[in-house]
Amino acid sequence: MAAFAAISPIAGSAMADPVIRRQDSFGGSCVKCELSGRNMEGARIIGANFSGASMMGANLRDAKFHASVFVGADLTKADLSDSAMSGANFSSANLTSARLRSSEANGVVFSSANLTKADLSDAEATGASFRKAIMVGTILRSATLRGVVFDGADLSRALMTDIEAQGANFSRSRLSGTNLRSADLQAANFSRVEAHAAVFQDADLTGASMTYGSFSHASFRSADLSNANLTGSNFDGADFRDADFSRTTLHGVDMSNARGLTQDQLDDACGDSRTRAPRGLAVRICHGVRMIMRHDVPKPAMRMVPAVPATPHPPAPPSEPRYFTIVAR
Repeated sequence: MAAFAAISPIAGSAMADPVIRRQDSFGGSCVKCELSGRNMEGARIIGANFSGASMMGANLRDAKFHASVFVGADLTKADLSDSAMSGANFSSANLTSARLRSSEANGVVFSSANLTKADLSDAEATGASFRKAIMVGTILRSATLRGVVFDGADLSRALMTDIEAQGANFSRSRLSGTNLRSADLQAANFSRVEAHAAVFQDADLTGASMTYGSFSHASFRSADLSNANLTGSNFDGADFRDADFSRTTLHGVDMSNARGLTQDQLDDACGDSRTRAPRGLAVRICHGVRMIMRHDVPKPAMRMVPAVPATPHPPAPPSEPRYFTIVAR
């Protein structure tokens, strides 16, 4: 369709009716449109292109913009609460102080976007990508973030309490001062992160990969680190009071300045000759440990059946004779 013919009351000079009615639906292109402060509550926008648009302070509550493009758009302080944006692309967009509370952002791309102090509380963003996004002070309280990619993102001082982020990828991200208290982080990837003074208290880190990262002065009080891999990471001054170390891998870890550790905890873990425990404690040395988990499925019963001799096949009938006819001219 023509480039946003239906959206002309917003982008054009006419200001008589700046409100987009709830029943309206839009598609097409609105590249670099000026939509700052406009009321687009409840709009239905499918497959539209808002690249580079200015939407500062716009009201997009309860809007639907599935598979739409907002690359490089300015949505500073915009309200996207209760919106649905599955499959949308917000790469390099500015969402500083934007509100995305209870939004549906499954599979949405926020790569390299600026979400500083944005509010995504109770949002559902399974499979979304925040790769290299700026998320300093972002609020993600109780958000659903299963399988989300935060690779290289800056999540410093972000509030991520009670999130569900099983299998999420935080590799090479910055988590300095980030609060992940009571988060579900089973099988999450925290390799090579910078997590100085991060809070993992009461978090479920079962089977998580936390290799070669910096967790100095982080809090792991009452955290579940069973089957987690902490190989090569720095835990200087970290607090492990009441943490679960069942089958935790501590190869090459220097925990000599860690706090709250007991011998009972370390007896459940597995280290090597490079592992350093606090003074007076020791880590059990394990070599070549490999865990194999399988479910015993009952095999079907087998019974012997006597072989039946093959039935002889009758010989094939001889092929019919071929005749060649020579026609003289």
